[in-house]
Amino acid sequence: QVQLVESGGGLVQAGGSLRLSCAVSGRSFNTMSMGWFRQAPWKDAEFVATISGTTGLTSYADSVKGRFTISRDNAKNTLYLQMNSLKTEDTAVYLCAAGYTTAQYIRTMGRGNGYWGQGTQVTVSS
Repeated sequence: QVQLVESGGGLVQAGGSLRLSCAVSGRSFNTMSMGWFRQAPWKDAEFVATISGTTGLTSYADSVKGRFTISRDNAKNTLYLQMNSLKTEDTAVYLCAAGYTTAQYIRTMGRGNGYWGQGTQVTVSS
């Protein structure tokens, strides 16, 4: 059974930084591709970033490119999202997702597939 638990969300002023973590329980973490998504009120979940389990290659949504960095620590079974230069439009619930698949598939994977955490709230004030 794979479980994902996010942490690190909170309230921050525009221009500030936060680092989100996603602790993963389950076998073969290092072979899992993983991603971060976010969902604002009254909106669909939006892809933020992915990282491949086999190559470590990353991809980002245009809206966060240059500001956010996804990374993973395979020794700690943990995924991270470093968020810098935060904007009010970054306010959302941030969710991590994982699967024994490609990062490209993770990017378009719906909530009914793979493994998902419950999310952590990020609020950016002006």
